[in-house]
Amino acid sequence: MSINQKIVNDFIKNKIEFVTTVPCKQLAGVIDEIEASKVIYHIPSNKEDEGMGLCAGAYMGGKRSAIIMQNTAIGVTINTLVTLIQYYNIPLPMLISYRGEIGEPVACQVEMAVHTKALLNQLNIPTYHFHTQSDAAELDAILNHSFMAKKPVAILTDASFWQGA
Repeated sequence: MSINQKIVNDFIKNKIEFVTTVPCKQLAGVIDEIEASKVIYHIPSNKEDEGMGLCAGAYMGGKRSAIIMQNTAIGVTINTLVTLIQYYNIPLPMLISYRGEIGEPVACQVEMAVHTKALLNQLNIPTYHFHTQSDAAELDAILNHSFMAKKPVAILTDASFWQGA
């Protein structure tokens, strides 16, 4: 089973029925698996904060949701995370490509990597950093925890995680 299939299987196991995504080269394989799923409704988003609004609406309509995005947009999502997701105790797993670390070929991605973990920490959002595909063994428990606690969680997946995917 590919890492992309494992991620989608864990989403399904945790009864995630709605996923929104923002395009990312590193996440393309998992986005394709989401799109192919018969049990997950997928809506692409133009922006990450828009996607969080869609996830909140799905949750308020009785559906478990998740967002797949890049860390470079964490800055534009802060208001939505605080005043919508956290204020209303909405569980929101965020599968995030952690762009800008060692091996990043695009220089402008590096600056946000310097701030990503600090911003998530400041918002008291539990953050898990997957470096290798074996780290994904924790995904099921992380997703379960997000829904049990009614809190957002960030799963950062760096370039080394996606190598070979």
